[in-house]
Amino acid sequence: GYINDLTSSFGTYLNGRKMYDAMVFWEQDYGAHDLPQFSLDYARMWQAVEKIVYSRTLAEPRSARTRIEREFDPDAVQRLKADAERDMSINGPGLAAHALRAGLVDEVQMFVHPVIVGGGKRFFPDGVRSDLELIEERAFSNGLVTVRYAVRG
Repeated sequence: GYINDLTSSFGTYLNGRKMYDAMVFWEQDYGAHDLPQFSLDYARMWQAVEKIVYSRTLAEPRSARTRIEREFDPDAVQRLKADAERDMSINGPGLAAHALRAGLVDEVQMFVHPVIVGGGKRFFPDGVRSDLELIEERAFSNGLVTVRYAVRG
């Protein structure tokens, strides 16, 4: 599916703790589950990549190939990015805000679900301005819309 194609280039996920809590679902053994093939494929991709969780409270990782960092260090992430053979994905609003402020983001992907929640964290942090260039826009039959932008400065 679309998400699998979009994420197949990722070799490392950088997650905030709450995003990690949501995504660790994919660490399960799905042999007994009746899931569509694209979900099983995504689970295998997620399990295979390196994961870094930025958290002051998480005691131990609950997934393979996962390490915990207590603080976001922009210089360390820049080195990781420079040495990476595959793309990195930064997930979670707080962590993404740190990465945007540090100029570490090359591309922004937004998924708009057809639901109004009326709360939560802002998508972009205060004090950050970046010019964006549209790479892709796509609407799905369930009402979900996704847009991808290159960060131009």
